[in-house]
Amino acid sequence: MNLIREKYNNIISKLDFKSLIFSFTIVILAFFFDRISKIKIIEHQLKNDPIYINDYINFELVWNTGVGFGFLSSSSPIFYHSISTVIGAILIFIIFLIVKSNLYEKITYSLVLGGAMGNLYDRITYNAVPDFIDIHYERFHWFTFNIADIFISIGILLLILKELLKNEKN
Repeated sequence: MNLIREKYNNIISKLDFKSLIFSFTIVILAFFFDRISKIKIIEHQLKNDPIYINDYINFELVWNTGVGFGFLSSSSPIFYHSISTVIGAILIFIIFLIVKSNLYEKITYSLVLGGAMGNLYDRITYNAVPDFIDIHYERFHWFTFNIADIFISIGILLLILKELLKNEKN
């Protein structure tokens, strides 16, 4: 019993609670910023037309049953729930990474986790993710996306940038 208590105390003493609180604050802010944007666009689109910003961007609600950018969209409930379960497992793994990583990585993983939690919440609540940011040039349209996708993409890009810079130094 003392060995278990000693290992537990050793793990707890290694945790940096200030950076963890900072990290989970990022997660919460990303999640709520995403939720607020989706609530506002859903409310607006139920009453009005899409929002025209300029010649290159508008907000038009699209329900995505796939993963990022509509990839793996399916009408099969079993497939949809299987993907949702895998996403949930990945989120648990990201929490583990946040706990084990340095401050820079904690921030990047927190951005990814906050955005992914927003999209998983929508998958559970609506059985689809509301995407609404439509960037286009003339007839070319990029994949419609949302604020959660922006947080996820920024987190992943920062992780890739770190690895590229680390490899460049070596």
